[in-house]
Amino acid sequence: MKTGTATFTLDYGRCPKWLFERMKKLAGIMSEIIIEEFGEEEFLKKISDPVWFQAFGCALAFDWNSSGLTVTTTAALKEALRERELGIYVCGGKGKTSRKTPEELIRISEKLGIDGEKYVKYSRLIAKIDNSLIQDGFTIYHHSFILTKKGNFAVIQQGMNTYYGLARRYHWYVNKENRKDLTLEPHTGIISDKIFKNVLNLTHKESLENKNLIVELINSPKDLIKDINYLNKPQKSLFLPDIEFKYHPVLNEKFDLNRLKKTIEKASFLEPKTIEDLLLIEGVGPKIIRALSLVGELIYNKPVSKIDPARYTFAHGGKDGTPYPVDRKTYDETIKILEKAIKISKQNKIF
Repeated sequence: MKTGTATFTLDYGRCPKWLFERMKKLAGIMSEIIIEEFGEEEFLKKISDPVWFQAFGCALAFDWNSSGLTVTTTAALKEALRERELGIYVCGGKGKTSRKTPEELIRISEKLGIDGEKYVKYSRLIAKIDNSLIQDGFTIYHHSFILTKKGNFAVIQQGMNTYYGLARRYHWYVNKENRKDLTLEPHTGIISDKIFKNVLNLTHKESLENKNLIVELINSPKDLIKDINYLNKPQKSLFLPDIEFKYHPVLNEKFDLNRLKKTIEKASFLEPKTIEDLLLIEGVGPKIIRALSLVGELIYNKPVSKIDPARYTFAHGGKDGTPYPVDRKTYDETIKILEKAIKISKQNKIF
């Protein structure tokens, strides 16, 4: 499994149509060259690399430091791959479009003759992992699932932190050989300008005992509610260390016990065997995972990692004029040259 994370400033602007059409054309040409030369799986690996993807978006002339690079590049890629029928399919996108991922996956899976429901499950699970097992202050709002006909896939997600005005992108690459545990240290090759000191990171190997305990706790609902109720009291206990958990002291963490109780009872009734089973239960989100992790850490002495999992090329300028305005003439010439190169190479059977 190869994944990564990148962090950028939030961008509330829109991509002009003239630029998006060019991005779509160039993205399609570049993708076709890579796929013909190196194959579908190599292309999938490349877009799952945050550095390569960033360079790819910059080569399409989007702003190197903007959250919009993720959204616009994946949208351009989605249309380009659909039009060219290169054997790679992009599902989902930003906001409402991301919620269409399941139906798009089912439709494409039927076309490919593979189990669509399995990939819908992967899609939901990966979204939950980056939103609940890693609580770094970024809320996921963009989810793109890229699937090959062999059944291997990449996921590109993006979350926003409105307080800091930042967005963080999460990359996944999953093939048939590395699907054993998607919750154990899935992120590598991470790039970020902003690293936080205290992040709830249940994917880290240091959190393994805490993560396993969470599943045990959820299957003992009465004791769990009692433990959470104890931690919810405004008194300082001898074993409650005065340390920061996430962005604030654990002693100030407050939980809505009635809501937690309903979710815990529902989850325990379904008897999840693994953390993945638990995450896929409706209603289990960041708040309940944080509560369970706190109980495991402060009452049962099972530590949780606070390590933030987070760790550029211009060819045609940038949308906002950085480092210079988009050179439309050069951009169009690049598209023509690459299109001609593909045509000639196919005629000569170079690929």
